[in-house]
Amino acid sequence: MTEDRLLQIVEFCKLIDKEKFVQRRTYLSDGERLENDAEHAWHMAVMALLLSDYANEKVDVLKVVSLLLVHDLVEIYAGDTFAYDEEGKKTQRERELAAADRLYSQLPEDLAGKMRALWDEFEDWGTAESKFAHTLDNFQPLLLQHASCGRAWREGGRKLSQVLERNARSSEGSLKLWEYARENFIQPEIDSGNLTDDVD
Repeated sequence: MTEDRLLQIVEFCKLIDKEKFVQRRTYLSDGERLENDAEHAWHMAVMALLLSDYANEKVDVLKVVSLLLVHDLVEIYAGDTFAYDEEGKKTQRERELAAADRLYSQLPEDLAGKMRALWDEFEDWGTAESKFAHTLDNFQPLLLQHASCGRAWREGGRKLSQVLERNARSSEGSLKLWEYARENFIQPEIDSGNLTDDVD
């Protein structure tokens, strides 16, 4: 291991601190401020350790945690694309691919390949681990929406149809967690009027 390699890795570790400055549109559980990407990633990583038994298939928990910690790093350059920003979603893939090229190229070649492969795996939805990671990526905001009394949904005038579209594939990683979220996070916000039930 050379000093140059170590320096390159340490510089990358400093760079990814910028994930803490990427603001999301989900309020923390107290409803007082919005979470950032790093908080989101940490929360999901711990949830993966606790909820992996509820995945539809047996999963490699370390792989799931790795996918969750890596998948939003590209937003350092691409920015967070809000789940309900239809215009932003049109260019999201292009922006994130360019960001992935830029970001991971700053690592030594072997680590760049490893980190990029994790990002690609998450994006491809092709493994049990990536499907479960996606479920958690959707489950965590639903948990916080309910914990914050649906504040972001209320402020944004969200409709149930939008939330269901956003979560259309959540059951692919864990049917149990998706059913739990519908019953315990979504339905109470419909009942309280924070989410408009526009689905028959």
